[in-house]
Amino acid sequence: MTAAVEQDLTIRPITGREELDLFSRFPYQLNDEITADLDNGGRHFDWMWVALRGDHLLARAAWWSRPGDAEPLMLDLFDLADDLDGAERVEIGTRLLKTAMAEVVPGGARPPEYSRFLPSGWRDDPALRRDAEDRGAALEATGARLFVERLRLVWHPGTPIAPPAGRLAFRPVSGRDELVELMTRVLDGTLDAHSRDELTRVPPDRAAREQYDSELERYPSPKEWWRIATLPDGEPVGFVIPAHNSYNPIIAYIGVVPEHRGKGYIDEILAEGTRILAAQDVPRVRASTDVGNVPMAAAFHRAGYVTFEHELNYVWP
Repeated sequence: MTAAVEQDLTIRPITGREELDLFSRFPYQLNDEITADLDNGGRHFDWMWVALRGDHLLARAAWWSRPGDAEPLMLDLFDLADDLDGAERVEIGTRLLKTAMAEVVPGGARPPEYSRFLPSGWRDDPALRRDAEDRGAALEATGARLFVERLRLVWHPGTPIAPPAGRLAFRPVSGRDELVELMTRVLDGTLDAHSRDELTRVPPDRAAREQYDSELERYPSPKEWWRIATLPDGEPVGFVIPAHNSYNPIIAYIGVVPEHRGKGYIDEILAEGTRILAAQDVPRVRASTDVGNVPMAAAFHRAGYVTFEHELNYVWP
């Protein structure tokens, strides 16, 4: 892999740990996780690219994967220098992305989704808005489009959890087949943008199986935390997947089957999932949902979760 040099601009991957300080000159919350991600195989030096003028860092981009995966899952670091004007920022960002993607993304493959965390109210801050818009313009110049904006939510220990209302019973998941069947049913009428997009390409049962195998199965936390919610006669109403990913305790997945929606069961199911994680003496519980999924966002807020950030997702066709 060679560096691309155009005029006085050099675009290349970083050489190794000795350049992590260089790569981390742009402040961003994921900087603190880079070393651990390199240690566990979630990042690779040849997925971490910079655009330089001399030793001045003008832009950076990096991809992440689940530990051990051979191909990147997400572009989650992309930054542009503040001391460039808007047109030059976008041009350099575009050149960096095009050069790096040609090396990082396997030939013919769809580039991984881009994710960026932003403070709540970022549109009202001129500097944050400018950064987001310039990054977006560079992404769009490579063929990407804004796909969805999501809420990032957090529950803090000590926040009250609603006691069981008695309408539902909870039991562990009996196995993969039971959960996949419920996940398939929950996809009917889903408001989640990623799920809706997936359903344009594959049938619901396949989407559910692939999500189970690629995501839920790989959480390091115990499956014994997972819960099926049932009526007193044993009929399943929904489920919740409390889990721990590589970074935080999370509500990984929650859903109510279509015939039981609109009855307030989501509040009881979410409370149960939160209660299970709280019993593990966790420092926080995180969750996320689309801005457009108003019912789910409202359920999290009723349960004491607060929005602490937004997330922008861009995708390529």
